[in-house]
Parts: sequence; structure tokens; C-alpha cells
Amino acid sequence: MSYWLVKTEPEEYSFNDFISDTNVVWDGVRNYQARNNLKAMRKGDKVLVYHSGKIKEIVGIAEVIKEHYLDPNDKSNTWVVVELKAVNKLKKTITLNQIKHEKSLSNMPLLKQSRLSVMPITKNQYDVIVSF
Repeated sequence: MSYWLVKTEPEEYSFNDFISDTNVVWDGVRNYQARNNLKAMRKGDKVLVYHSGKIKEIVGIAEVIKEHYLDPNDKSNTWVVVELKAVNKLKKTITLNQIKHEKSLSNMPLLKQSRLSVMPITKNQYDVIVSF
């Protein structure tokens, strides 16, 4: 099993929207590295959902329910999507500031490549975050 972090703008699509929809096609990714990360996702992988709006914070957990396939909205056949299922909202959100100050999270891609919208994280990083 692998672990991931995906970003969403809460003003456009919040985790509450995600919970209401239950299962969603994670689309709109238009960065090659993020696309390659989508391609690496496997059914059952755990995904942290991060709000990248005004208050930057990890808000919930999702799971990959369908592996990548071509984005039906992309006529160039370059981009892919995955399908995710909302698992649960975190009891306490984890802010970017908290992540920056937690030594065990200092190597997270979120801190190294802040603009990347889909990124791998380690099991240890995942465990630390969900245990906050």
C-alpha cells in the first residue's frame, strides 16, 4: 500500500463536498509530475486531502477506489484521472504551520514542492499526521 496527499481549493471543491459526493473522479491535474503520481496510485492506497486555500490544512482521508484512466475531458489523451472515496474527516485539521514545525515531517514533498497537487508521502508521515 502507498500513501498520497492531494490538494483541493476548498472554495471550488471542499472536503465536505467530497463527503457529500462519496466517490469522485479526481480530475483537472495538468502537471506532468502530478500526473505520474496519479498513474502510480493503486486501488486501496490511502490519500490525505489538503485544503490549499486561505487556511492551508490537511482535512480528511480518502482512498483510491479506481486506478488511473484517461481523463474523459482531455482530447489530447495526455492527462489521467483516478477515482477516490472519502473515508473520513479528521477530528482535528493539521495546518501547514504544524507540519512545518513537526521534525518528523520535514522531508514531506508538501514542504519541498509546495505547488505540486498530487504527491507521495511515506507511511510514517501518514501515521504522524493521522495521529495528531
